[in-house]
Amino acid sequence: MNINKLILGFFVFFSATLPVAAHEAKYAAPLLGSSEAPANGSPATGSVLVTIDFDLVTMRVEANFSDLLGTVTAAHIHCCTDPGTNVGVATQTPSFFGFPLGVTAGTYDHTFDMALSSSYNAAFITNHGGSVSTAFNDLVAGLDTGKAYFNLHTSVFTGGEIRGLLSPVPEPESYALLLAGLGVLTLFARRNKRETAHG
Repeated sequence: MNINKLILGFFVFFSATLPVAAHEAKYAAPLLGSSEAPANGSPATGSVLVTIDFDLVTMRVEANFSDLLGTVTAAHIHCCTDPGTNVGVATQTPSFFGFPLGVTAGTYDHTFDMALSSSYNAAFITNHGGSVSTAFNDLVAGLDTGKAYFNLHTSVFTGGEIRGLLSPVPEPESYALLLAGLGVLTLFARRNKRETAHG
């Protein structure tokens, strides 16, 4: 069998299977002072996981943080920018609903209804088509392309003590399928190479 046709066939199959499991998208980031713009020397660390559910039009934000030098004054997602730069807030201001304030360590887990304008910064809606649907689409596009970041502001670092650029997390099913497919292709390629060498 022609290995090039096999590779093409695999990728056609793989791409056709992706929409089946595409109802959710996850984005994650470590939270560090070195990721701020400009970077700072805060010893604080944390992580954030954002899950978009396209069927329910929701956004779940899970975060944890510790060892902040200041106490939390605000936390939100900025969009849409290039890495290492600053841009306006996309989500609720000054902070996510119920986010722990006035502390140096904590956890957070809340799901937002992204069909409601109250889940966004009003200026983000205005600057992105003037409707919740276009704001949602632009926020997701920013997350998909690594142009959205989670920022945690404190009393010591008012511009942000720790930050993380959110990146897409591969779906376990799709990732496993891709690895399995690549393994099969590697075996076929090796066999094809041996047959060519002996042919």
